[in-house]
Amino acid sequence: MNICLIGDSLTSLALAKNLINKNIKVYVYCKKSKKSIFQSRTIGISKNNFDFFNKEIIKFRKDMFWKIKAIEIYSEKLKCEKILNFENNGEELFFIAKNREIYQLLDSDLKKNKLFKKILIKNNNFYKKILNEKKYELIINCDGNNKISNNFFYNKINKNYNSYAHTTIINHKYIKNDKAIQIFTKIGPVAFLPISNFKTSIVFSAINKKISFSEKEIKNLICQQNKNYEIKSFGKLEKFELNFSVTRKYYYKNLMNFGDSLHKIHPLSGQGFNMTLRDIKILSKIIKERVDLGLQIDHSVYKDFENKTKHLNFIFSSGNDFIYEFFKFDNNYKNNYLNQLVKFLGKNKLFNNIVSKYADEGLTI
Repeated sequence: MNICLIGDSLTSLALAKNLINKNIKVYVYCKKSKKSIFQSRTIGISKNNFDFFNKEIIKFRKDMFWKIKAIEIYSEKLKCEKILNFENNGEELFFIAKNREIYQLLDSDLKKNKLFKKILIKNNNFYKKILNEKKYELIINCDGNNKISNNFFYNKINKNYNSYAHTTIINHKYIKNDKAIQIFTKIGPVAFLPISNFKTSIVFSAINKKISFSEKEIKNLICQQNKNYEIKSFGKLEKFELNFSVTRKYYYKNLMNFGDSLHKIHPLSGQGFNMTLRDIKILSKIIKERVDLGLQIDHSVYKDFENKTKHLNFIFSSGNDFIYEFFKFDNNYKNNYLNQLVKFLGKNKLFNNIVSKYADEGLTI
């Protein structure tokens, strides 16, 4: 069995490894990379997805991830008073890892595998050649920035947040560092995401793209919001544009969209890659069930996948967008009623359990 993946992203390599583990031959077509992988970008992986990744994709090295046992949410509007707190009796809630290191782990492993082949896309004519190939049971597009996405999956619900996410890693003195913190400020959320007892990843998502922040201003903002770390130095500051998009149709004939090209969300809740891992889990199960039953693998798999995931992904994506808009609206609201309401809900054990389960496993209906 042969499956073609388009794109050289983290999503593409994770899906490729999962398929190869089922003894499926995978061809990855990709453009020559013109930009390096962000050095300061990190990913939060929920416990449920972390277990799936280790078991069904590839096992993490112990030095690659950091355990997070508590999440605290603060509001600058309430003088940085805590409004939400999530814990699970000292158990891990999620794990933080660097994008670059996960990519390199997968890339290094796949290069050694005889069932894997990476092919360079030299020009736009290659896409037509890929679609006309008869040797692939499935063709899955994991690149939202190519001719295939533009020609076949242009019908999307799009939203430009008109803002950038600024990322860096701070080096600091030793601290027991197992608590993630997010502070909603007047100019956007700032997240402190531990990656060791000496290093913490920072993500600042500015609300207004029109306001340009200098490197000095961003560092000053981080220092102002920092209450826990004795900072020794800052790593390289990087930024990327923030958008929301959901594809209206998942597949076209023998081609399916996947990953960020299927759904892209704001990073404030750290759920983008978690959504993709849940999609890999469902697609993997559909393929395995067909193989086990001796059924043919063809593009009818796409319809099954869309039926199982589309409504859940849309609700989950929209819910994440609502959280962003809620706190953005609250920033412009004169009183503190909304923040007080969130704080009140946060004290409810049932509410905490529901939100924690939602973040860990996504939606199940």
